[in-house]
Amino acid sequence: MGAISNHKSVLHQGRVFSLTRENITLDNGATIDIDIIRHPGASAIVAVSDDNKVVLIKQYRHAVGGYIWEIPAGTLNPQESPLACANRELIEETGFSARNWQKLGEITPVPGYSDERIHLFLAKELSPAEQKLDHDEMLNVHPVPFEEAIEMIHSGKIQDAKSITGLMMAYYPSPDPSPERRGEDC
Repeated sequence: MGAISNHKSVLHQGRVFSLTRENITLDNGATIDIDIIRHPGASAIVAVSDDNKVVLIKQYRHAVGGYIWEIPAGTLNPQESPLACANRELIEETGFSARNWQKLGEITPVPGYSDERIHLFLAKELSPAEQKLDHDEMLNVHPVPFEEAIEMIHSGKIQDAKSITGLMMAYYPSPDPSPERRGEDC
């Protein structure tokens, strides 16, 4: 079963997420307080061009003290589907749209203290669109050969978990041909 929630309070309500404290009773009878970041979820995109270049972004992330390499991604808006979010974020951040979409899977990046789920997508058949960065986004778009992106993971240049997971899932697809293992076409 896991745990029974006895009481929950919101400690902070931010622009994107909230911080809650929950008093829970575990299966072993222990009662504890835990702090949880409640997040609406996100979508992240491995966008691959016809010439097998993956669209990476180098984005400023103040929490880690500088610019980092990532795949395009963004937070779900209320009532927005993960695929709609992926479409929107790819255009906004990179100036590309895609005709071919495949869901690679979902990840829970920090399940010890957050309920965030990131939906990972593979986007192909890219075409130019109008980039529409949010006012708080500082990033540059860098299409790089897919093999180079994988090497950037191994060399430590790419350290972002969603990007590593998405790139590896797209580069090394599941050998199991069943739809739930290979990713579903969108």
